[in-house]
Amino acid sequence: MMDELTLIQRIVVWLLPVIFAITVHEVAHGWVAKRYGDNTAFVQGRLTLNPIKHIDLFGTIILPGLLLITGTGFIFGWAKPVPVDARNFKKPLQDMAIVALAGPVSNLLMAVIWALITRLGVTIGAGAEAISLPLIYSGVAGISINLVLALINLLPIPPLDGSRILTGILPSYWAWQYNRLERYGFIILLVLLYTNLLGVMLAYPMFIAQKVFFSIAGL
Repeated sequence: MMDELTLIQRIVVWLLPVIFAITVHEVAHGWVAKRYGDNTAFVQGRLTLNPIKHIDLFGTIILPGLLLITGTGFIFGWAKPVPVDARNFKKPLQDMAIVALAGPVSNLLMAVIWALITRLGVTIGAGAEAISLPLIYSGVAGISINLVLALINLLPIPPLDGSRILTGILPSYWAWQYNRLERYGFIILLVLLYTNLLGVMLAYPMFIAQKVFFSIAGL
């Protein structure tokens, strides 16, 4: 569907969904952390939907832009991590796992919202393409970026959210040993992306998830 758009049109279509997906993901972490007793993100002014507070030059702008320009068909990114101090939690490992889960859950909820926006565009239809097409294109982009972020962040690669969730399940000693991999996490992720292993790993889960959400969207 996106192939028929020019580069400028693709950038316009993807810009808002990407920024919202990344921003809300981080705010969700901070909001749940506050509910569990850690006010660090709140005190630092990070519980805001103002994207300027969350933008990471490489993760929010450069990387998604490069992936979009090169036409990989696979777009993701990240914002500046919201600060969370697990020492303020009653059960640090378990509560941190819940805080971590909040990010992917927020992306799934946003995917539902974008699916409903897409359905609105489909309902309006050909009678008013100036309204319906932007809704459909933005909605499809919103579904896609949020599903990608949810699935990637659920991978058990430190410091992704999946690793925090797994840490909350593991015994303390093994959780500590496992999190020592965090210094290599970014390198592992880049290697998986460069070798296309990341795309292969996520292809089937993404296919199933898109099928469900595109069905909600009426596509």
